[in-house]
Amino acid sequence: MEHLANLTPWQQLRAPRMGRRAAQLALGLWLYGVSMAMMVESHLGLDPWDVLHDGIARRLPLSFGAVVIVTGALVLLLWVPLRQMPGLGTVANVVVIGLATDATLAVLHEPAGLPGRAALLASGIVLNAAAGGLYIGAQLGPGPRDGLMTGVVRRTGWSVRAVRTSIEVGVLAVGFLLGGTVGIGTVAYALMIGPLVQLFLPRFVVPLAGAPRTDPYGSWLATYRPACRDAFVRSW
Repeated sequence: MEHLANLTPWQQLRAPRMGRRAAQLALGLWLYGVSMAMMVESHLGLDPWDVLHDGIARRLPLSFGAVVIVTGALVLLLWVPLRQMPGLGTVANVVVIGLATDATLAVLHEPAGLPGRAALLASGIVLNAAAGGLYIGAQLGPGPRDGLMTGVVRRTGWSVRAVRTSIEVGVLAVGFLLGGTVGIGTVAYALMIGPLVQLFLPRFVVPLAGAPRTDPYGSWLATYRPACRDAFVRSW
C-alpha cells in the first residue's frame, strides 16, 4: 500500500504530479458533497458532523451546504491555537463540499418507500468513503474537522480514539439537541465508514517518490504515540 506522505503545506504544493493531484482533489471533494446530499435525502440518519449541520440548518436561515461551509471555516479557526497548518486541500474542503452538497440537494429528492431510501443511504456511504479516499489520496492536506482532532491529539497526548470519540459524540449530541436527523443511518455510517475508507484509500493515494511516508490507518490510528507529531488520518 502506498502511504500518505508526511508533508508540510509548502511541500504538498511542490510535490510531483500536481496536475493529477489537484484534479483528484477537486473530484473527491465534489463527490463527497454529493454523498452527503444522498444521505440527507435518505432521511434515515446522518453521520455525527452532518447531524450538527442539519440541526444548525433547521435553526438558521441557511442552506445545509452553507452551514457546512460556515462550520468548516469556524473549525479551521480552532487550528490557530493548536498550531495546525492548512494545505490547499484544507481550504478547498471548506468551500467545495458545501457547494456540492447544495447543488445535489437541488436536484435530488427523497425516494419513494423504505427500500429506495435504504439504497440511497447505502450508496451515499460507499460514495462518501470512495470520495474521501480520492481527496485524501491527492495528498494536499487534511480537512478542517480531522485537522482539529489531530491537533488536539498532539497538544494533549491523548489517544486518537479518545479525542475522535469525544469530538464526534459532542457534535452528535449538540446536533441532536438542535433537531438534527439521527437514525439507523448514523449507526450504519459509524460501522461502515472505517472499513470502506480502508478499502478505497490505498487505491487512490498518488505516490510521491522520495517523500516521507506514514501509515494513517495502521499502527498510528490503533495506538497514537506523541512522537508521531505530523501524521494525519481521514479528513474532511
